[in-house]
Amino acid sequence: MATTFNKFNSFTEALAEKVHNLGSDTLKVALCASANAPVATNTVLANLTEIAYTNLSARTVTQASSAQTSGSYKLVCNDLVLTASGDVAAFRYVVLYNDTATNDELIGWYDYGSTISMVNGDTLTLDFDATNGVLQFT
Repeated sequence: MATTFNKFNSFTEALAEKVHNLGSDTLKVALCASANAPVATNTVLANLTEIAYTNLSARTVTQASSAQTSGSYKLVCNDLVLTASGDVAAFRYVVLYNDTATNDELIGWYDYGSTISMVNGDTLTLDFDATNGVLQFT
């Protein structure tokens, strides 16, 4: 991705309380406009105002690996290509959330720094850094 991953504060507690199984749960992205920036204190998808997805391809993220080595965990996700089949509302933020979790708990977000617009046929590749992973912790 073009920017740094920002973790939602509640994600840490949700991990400790068995809300997330990052190796097998269904992860998705939500897209938010510039006027609807996510903040670290958001906890669930309902806290966000998403753009309409009528003309946008699937938003499901697939995990490439979810593993620890010598006590350090890393989640690596495959890149996701979003394809427009018509005009897509402008957005700036890409939010990663757990669609399997009961309340669609939030994980983190990326700020692209400016608005992204897509029209019919446009694609946007969400590059989930294969080397460093989406997130790491020890």
